[in-house]
Amino acid sequence: MTVGRPGAGTAPAPSPEPSTSLDEGASPGVGEDPRTGAVGTVRRAEAPGAAPARHRIIVRGIVQGVGFRPFVHGLATELGLAGHVSNTGEGVVAEVEGPPGVLHRFGARLRAEAPPLAVVEAVDGQDIAVTGGTGFTILPSRTGGPARTLVAPDAATCDACLAELTDPADRRYRHPFVTCTHCGPRFTIVRALPYDRAQTTMADFPMCPRCAAEYADPADRRFHAQPVACHDCGPRLRLLAHGPDGPAGPPRPLPGDPVAGARRLLAEGAIVAVKGLGGYHLVCDAQDDRAVAELRRRKARGDKPFALMVRQLADVEGLVELRAEERALLTGPVRPIVLLRRRPGGPAPGAPAVSDHVAPGCPDLGLMLPYTPLHHLLFGLPGDPQGPRLLVMTSGNVSGDPLVTDDADALVRLAHLADAWLAHDRAIQVPCDDSVVRISDGAPLYVRRSRGCAPYPVPLPVSVRPALATGGDLKTVLCLGDGHRAWLSAHIGDMDDLATQLAFERAAEHLATLTGVRPRLLATDRHPGYRTGQWAHRHTRGRPLVRVQHHHAHIASAMAEHGLDGSRPVIGVAFDGTGYGDDGAVWGGEVLLADYAGYRRFAQLGYVPQPGGDSAVRRPYRMALAHLHAAGLPWTPDLPPVAACPPDELQLLARQLERNLNCAPTSSMGRLFDAVSSLAGICHHAGYEAQAAAALEAAARAAGDDRGPSYTFGLRTGAPGDGGAALVADPAPVLAAVIEDVRAGAGPAPVAARFHAAIAGLVRRCCGLARERTGLSTVALTGGVFVNTLLAETAARMLHQDGFTVLRHRLVPPNDGGLALGQLLVAARRRGA
Repeated sequence: MTVGRPGAGTAPAPSPEPSTSLDEGASPGVGEDPRTGAVGTVRRAEAPGAAPARHRIIVRGIVQGVGFRPFVHGLATELGLAGHVSNTGEGVVAEVEGPPGVLHRFGARLRAEAPPLAVVEAVDGQDIAVTGGTGFTILPSRTGGPARTLVAPDAATCDACLAELTDPADRRYRHPFVTCTHCGPRFTIVRALPYDRAQTTMADFPMCPRCAAEYADPADRRFHAQPVACHDCGPRLRLLAHGPDGPAGPPRPLPGDPVAGARRLLAEGAIVAVKGLGGYHLVCDAQDDRAVAELRRRKARGDKPFALMVRQLADVEGLVELRAEERALLTGPVRPIVLLRRRPGGPAPGAPAVSDHVAPGCPDLGLMLPYTPLHHLLFGLPGDPQGPRLLVMTSGNVSGDPLVTDDADALVRLAHLADAWLAHDRAIQVPCDDSVVRISDGAPLYVRRSRGCAPYPVPLPVSVRPALATGGDLKTVLCLGDGHRAWLSAHIGDMDDLATQLAFERAAEHLATLTGVRPRLLATDRHPGYRTGQWAHRHTRGRPLVRVQHHHAHIASAMAEHGLDGSRPVIGVAFDGTGYGDDGAVWGGEVLLADYAGYRRFAQLGYVPQPGGDSAVRRPYRMALAHLHAAGLPWTPDLPPVAACPPDELQLLARQLERNLNCAPTSSMGRLFDAVSSLAGICHHAGYEAQAAAALEAAARAAGDDRGPSYTFGLRTGAPGDGGAALVADPAPVLAAVIEDVRAGAGPAPVAARFHAAIAGLVRRCCGLARERTGLSTVALTGGVFVNTLLAETAARMLHQDGFTVLRHRLVPPNDGGLALGQLLVAARRRGA
């Protein structure tokens, strides 16, 4: 879903709520223009010499921080209307006075010609008494009352600001914080609404006379641009580096131009912590093997790929396969990390070579273009000494910790990770990691929805009372809902440590401040050990707490973003790694018949023991051996997982499985992917989440059309002890076929491809049987396994061929980053909201 306006990019945008307009036939009011469809002041043509009228108009949506008041001022002035405009907690409020026909044109153009970053949800108005005033002014913002406007996300530097940044004759030449009403920081600097400089972290920087003059000039691009600044008024950069005592001693400031100094350090192989819009990045030259390897070692990154920032689009084209949809993502105002397939045969001639340590063994690269003036300066402007062409740009933290945003904190927490710090004195109000997107079936699929997207709301198909949903413990994102809107936070992270839990609390407080929502209901996952659930329990304060089953929430999330009101159930296919089941087992391979009110388990992957809990996730060979044990297939030495398992561990594991010690039953599809990845000899040790599954998908893609026949799951009627499902999918025939192909020397690629086809075929069979028995024909594909675009696209294609309506995630991630949205809807329905 895209904002239907040039330059708006591919960020999820809210749909309009129903707006209140005057009755048809009334004197001038606000409604839909029958010629253009725009919402604005509409009336029948008036007689010549009609008396002036005055309207009070409220514009709701993303209309603060995007140049909307200057736009209204300019439009009213152009049309010769009198009145005023101001920000309030409701949105932008304007009073306009003039001939009725001119007021009609004003209303029709109000939405149609709105600024590039604006999203107009509703335009409501009423007649008020004529005052006879002249001229049009911008009034000071009015505070008080609930906040019901929307804050814009941060946006990449616009072309006009970039031109000033690179023009030696411009007074903002090389200014690291050049911005205007069409770009720059928004969400990450806002402390409260209405959106005015005094309520942002720019309040610490009084405008110099020249900036103040631009800010007050209706003809200027920076008219009422709250982050406006220049070299004279700040913010300012500084460069610090370790002193003689290294990480044990205090950093020391380095003389000279901070950007030139940082560029020089990067060329020398240093790792620099760079303060961005939403937090610090750890940065090094992505062509420097030693520097990238050292960053990987310091960050305890394992083999998890690093994100890259590329100087220009031409270099991207030389590194990866690039389609039009991906090009639009890279160059739009969101500027997310886009997951792209490497070019076959390596980089094109003239393209920068990527260190093998950037994404070892991964066929994809996560690439983004510069999105702040500081990024452009790091790569260098025309006339600068040769700068980097490709930078590692990874989150400024130890893997698993929250993003670092505070300057003093950065000097401590990043002391053993960075050699230097390129910092500035503009505070970051809320952490906001980079968004991560890939294209699937021609549309964006969010892996992480954060910078450039948060806090865009998701429109809700049903009205909910004020509520807070906490999400899960991995990829945590919380969600506030009220009425027909749901606001999702930026990506918070994994709730493993106190710092992330504190970040969660701050995110909840900040989102409540920006939205004015005071939750009267809490929703959380059913897992008794989730820290988000424990937080919700501690913070009920007399409010109802609804615990929502994990996979039910996934399905409800897909239903919500597709506008389903829940009056009819869907066939929900929820495949992921872990979810707490009703019977205490670990669910993850589920087909549920679900609406917002409830669900029934129609089909499941057969239970297998998960030996040792998380140790089986980190060592996929353990899941392979557990699956073989459950299927009654022997552990022969020629099988890759048997060979990968140390002999002592192999004996202990055999006894553990025989005695069912510390072996939670699981129906997880994610764990089956791990098992087959190990059986195929692809991945036995996982250094990061879903590594084995991602490697299996890559191998399947490498098979091309040479895949051979698909494997087939067994499918039987559920029995007592199976978990309550009507049907149980038995992976034993698939595992036996994999073993046969491995022993025949088929190679990893065809094995992986046949396995993916088997999973898609299983989805097709289960959905077909569900339709036969229930008459349902809408399928939701959800859960982290469906980040795998090969599986998702294949399953969706089969289902479309069979006449199903298929719901896939486009506004929120299919993984746990979208979980809170579903929790919100389920809790609201359960509590009668």
